[in-house]
Amino acid sequence: MLPFEPKNLKNEMPRNLDEDSINRVIEMAWEDRTPFDAIELQFGLNENHVRALMRRHMKRSSFHMWRKRVKGRSTKHRALRTDGMNRFKSQNQKG
Repeated sequence: MLPFEPKNLKNEMPRNLDEDSINRVIEMAWEDRTPFDAIELQFGLNENHVRALMRRHMKRSSFHMWRKRVKGRSTKHRALRTDGMNRFKSQNQKG
């Protein structure tokens, strides 16, 4: 883990996330079919905030593995998704 946060996110990061919410954000970030838009809708964290949260709460090697996996993945980024692919709700999600 890096001992610092990106300068542009230091004051913007929501502080009201409890441990369960942080764990859920991490779980959603690892899921291939859950786009960053879904995380933003549910938790108010955009992609940069999710990246900062993952950096802060994961081991360095796990964070790098996640970034390599997510980078450019069409299912994580709305702009890269194909038409008709709008579902983002996991079967494990409540509600």
